[in-house]
Amino acid sequence: MLMRNVMLLLFCAISSGMAQGPPPTPSIVYAVHNADSIKDYNTNPRVVRDMVNRLVLAATGQSDVAKAWASLVSPGERVGIKICAAGGELFTTHHDIVTAIADGLVAAGHPRSSIIVWDRSLGGVKGAGYRPGVDGYQLKAITPHDGYDAKAVLSAPVIGKLVWGDFEYAGDITKEPILSDTEHTSNVSHFSKIISSEVDKVINVPVMSISETNGIAGCIYNMTIPNIDNWRRFAQGSRFGAESLAEIYSNPVIAKKVVFNLMDGLLAQYAGGPQPQPNYAIHQATLYASRDPVALDAMALKRLEEWRTRASLPKVAPQAAYIGFASQLGLGNSASDRVEVRNIGR
Repeated sequence: MLMRNVMLLLFCAISSGMAQGPPPTPSIVYAVHNADSIKDYNTNPRVVRDMVNRLVLAATGQSDVAKAWASLVSPGERVGIKICAAGGELFTTHHDIVTAIADGLVAAGHPRSSIIVWDRSLGGVKGAGYRPGVDGYQLKAITPHDGYDAKAVLSAPVIGKLVWGDFEYAGDITKEPILSDTEHTSNVSHFSKIISSEVDKVINVPVMSISETNGIAGCIYNMTIPNIDNWRRFAQGSRFGAESLAEIYSNPVIAKKVVFNLMDGLLAQYAGGPQPQPNYAIHQATLYASRDPVALDAMALKRLEEWRTRASLPKVAPQAAYIGFASQLGLGNSASDRVEVRNIGR
């Protein structure tokens, strides 16, 4: 009888383990550091190019840069590079990083003129060294109202006040709105036409920065908030708003298109972002990359929180609850024991 009971308990334990299934495969975040990549806010193009190439080779396991980018984006696919241009001259995605990515894509068979580099607005690109018409790729902002797709929509229970530039805004910037403040609201957002219909694959290149409204301005933020209208309702600090970023990212319009994430950590900003705040900046001289946006954001959040603690600043993890929620949705790994940061050296 005792042996029978022992066997029964063992069977139940095995059955329970089988029901739970195997743990998720760990995610790798690749990091490359080179102190020569940036000095006094000025980048070294040759060093930055080498760092970008090292990352894409490591992340794809390919033998050369052209094959690496070709493994991510096929020659017939339309490719976009999503930058962050909110950081002004110093904290916009560094031009040398984008140049290195574009050169790699060209080597993989993509005409430079077909590559779209974009953000909601491009206020920081001129000071950051971007040269429209000279760089060769298409540098685009999202056109107010007309730049949003009437058919690519998302809805959420949280209501937002519409402003000029939103697709459904019914007023005129030169006149009083035709609706009252109470009526001039919506629970609907529209994706930009760039992400919905102009690109097939995306290289996501956020800056390693805090977002004062959404915790961090990392991979998930960079593909969601700047790519929709009526976005202010998701930046109000509420828990629902924070979790919504993961739900927005999970939409096939975004999730099925992003194939590579490269975080610009040459300069890291641990407060005040994504707008420029040099007093809270660190010359980190490091780039990070991963196929997993959640793992990359989880790593960045941990580092940014460490710097904030040293500066006696409050934690931003509550506003970044969407990182953990994204893991629950199956978008990637956020738990520290499921994320490996692998330093690939100089």
